[in-house]
Order: sequence, then C-alpha cells, then structure tokens
Amino acid sequence: MRAGYFEGRARDSEGSREADHDMALFIGLISGTSMDAVDAALVAFERDGITTVATHSASIPGDLKRDLHALAQDPSGVAIRFWNADARLGSVFADAALELLDVAGIGAREVTAIGSHGQTVYHAPGATPPLTVQLGDPSIVAERTGITTVADFRRRDIAAGGEGAPLAPAFHRAVFSAPGVERGILNLGGIANLSVLPADPDRPPLGFDTGPGNTLLDAFVRTRFGADMDRDAALASEGEVIPSLLAALLAEPYFGREPPKSTGRELFNAAWLDARLAAHAEAAAHDVLRTLCELTVETTVAAAERFAPRIRELYLCGGGVRNPLIAARLAERAAPIGVDTTVKLGIHPDWVEAAAFAWLAMRTLAGESGNAPAVTGAVREVVLGGIHPA
Repeated sequence: MRAGYFEGRARDSEGSREADHDMALFIGLISGTSMDAVDAALVAFERDGITTVATHSASIPGDLKRDLHALAQDPSGVAIRFWNADARLGSVFADAALELLDVAGIGAREVTAIGSHGQTVYHAPGATPPLTVQLGDPSIVAERTGITTVADFRRRDIAAGGEGAPLAPAFHRAVFSAPGVERGILNLGGIANLSVLPADPDRPPLGFDTGPGNTLLDAFVRTRFGADMDRDAALASEGEVIPSLLAALLAEPYFGREPPKSTGRELFNAAWLDARLAAHAEAAAHDVLRTLCELTVETTVAAAERFAPRIRELYLCGGGVRNPLIAARLAERAAPIGVDTTVKLGIHPDWVEAAAFAWLAMRTLAGESGNAPAVTGAVREVVLGGIHPA
C-alpha cells in the first residue's frame, strides 16, 4: 500500500491549530453498531504524524434511533421508511460535523474532506449477490457542510471480492504499528474486531470481526431493563456466568470460521440470543448479562490465540473499553500479553474509528487504496468510497 498525503505516528492534541502546506485537515464520522451517537474526529495529517485536533459526539434523536434499530432488525421494511431514515441521518451527520468545527474553532474551508462511514443497517458479504448498506446520505453532508464528503467505503471492497469489513486494520497499521513487536488492536464496538499488526513492517496487517462486542448486551438491556446500555457494567457485575448458556452461545459456527470474515446484527441480534435463551428461561437477567460479557471476552481471546498467536501487546478501543468488567476479564484472560488502551498509542479509544475514516477519506482523495486484501479477502487493493464534492 503506497503512502497517502502523510503517514507516521499518532499524537493527541486538544486545541485547534493553523493549517500550512505540510498539514491537511480531515473529518471522520461514524455511528457504530450500538447506535449510541455519531462520533466525529477532526484529524490533522502531517509529514511527521497524525494529530487528533478535536472530537465531538452527537446524539441520534430517539425516534430516528428507533427506526434505525427497526431497520437493522428488519431491512425488508417499507422502502420509504428506509430512505427517510437515510436522509434524516444524513442531516444528523452534517450537524455533527458542523458542531465539531464549532468546538475546534475552525472554518469549513480549512477542512479538505469528510470521511463518513454512515450507519450500517445491513451487511451480508456472503449473500448472492453480496451487499452492504450504510445510511446517512453523503450528499446532504456535503451540501450542509460545504465540505467534500467521501462515503460508501465498504461496497468497493465487496465489489473486489472482499468482505467489505473490517476496514480499520489498514489505518491501525499506518499509525499504531511498531517494528519488532506484533500488536493487536481490539475494537470493542457493537461488533468486536481484531487487527493484527505484524512485527515485520513489510507484512500486511490481518484483521476480522471476532463476534459480538456490545450489541447483544445492549439489546438485552433494552428489552429487560429499559435502558440503552449497562453503564459501567453495574448490572452485569451483580450476576454470575451461566456455564451451560455460555457453551450454547459459543457453539455458534461463526466463531470457528477462518478469516477473512465479518459479521453484524444480521446474525448477532435479539432473535439469535432469544433462541439460545429458550433453554434457560429461568435464568436471572443479571446472570445473562454477566454471561454475555464473558462471551465477548472468550471469543476475542480465543480468536487471538488461534489466529494471532504472536501478539505481545493488545490495545483496546471502542465503547466497550468503558465496560470495566470486560476490560478486566480481557486483561486476566490475555495474560501474559500486556493489555492497555490506545491512549498509550496517542489516540483516545473513543475516537479511533472516526479517525480511521478521516484517514480513508485522505487516501481516497489521493487516489490511494484503502483496503487491506489480507484482511477483507478482496482480490486486490482498491480505492474506496464515492466522492461528493463540496
């Protein structure tokens, strides 16, 4: 993969900074599987590194979030509802970018482009034909912000025979790799995915979705407790693992598949969980949550042991980092591998994915490939996404 504008090490910054000819500003936008919010990161790419200049998280309106959840559970719904959500979410993404610029004190003209991943509501790379759908109309983002917007990143990789996901490993390699040490970057989003950064810089990165991160936890909490999430694992910490339920969950064939592989709520959803809970109807809700936490831990650790046995350092990012139960259990189960967060590598865990799509937008505008065929299974490197000019 050739270099884009500027590649190097990662650094954090809390203030805005003036642009010069050696710096290009990009915005990355993403709403993860959990649909918590739209995360926005303003990223400066310089010849000697990458700096997160400012970050912002914008909530998704409750009625839109309900429609998105419904679409993700039933993508065969009425077409007008689908496209209505696409347009409404486009406005939410545009607002997130504009609010980010206010936070940073930077004008739209100073930003080269926005990389907008959108909200995945259907991902089926194994279907015939293979397909993936992300909502959040990029034309609205470009028009509302006045900033060139790059979007629809996954479908070009799928067109080249790939899974279309995960896309972050190429970015992880560019900013987090270190010669001489094999690192893992574990993103604990709604779906958990692992990037493997080889000690040899000439070797390509590996990566794949390991399985559920927060999505089953969030779905169960919504149903049984009427909350969006189990904040700080307060509910799960009151429970105990149910061994028979954990075994039933781990029997899912996806966990044994060889990479390249990717997944989403098309598989790991409330119906999938309910089918496995049928034999545990008397199980206490707190115990089910505790078991779901252990499912995330066991599947990620097992995947690392099987497919990345040379990892010596593991860095966590994504919303699941804020689940102290999962974080502590990962550290225990991964030992003697050292476990930390991406703060140690220069980017806060909350903003790694948004920064990745700023990076991918930069690659696209430079005419450079953004996928990693060793990760997705694509037949070749391709330039990702569509460009919507300001």
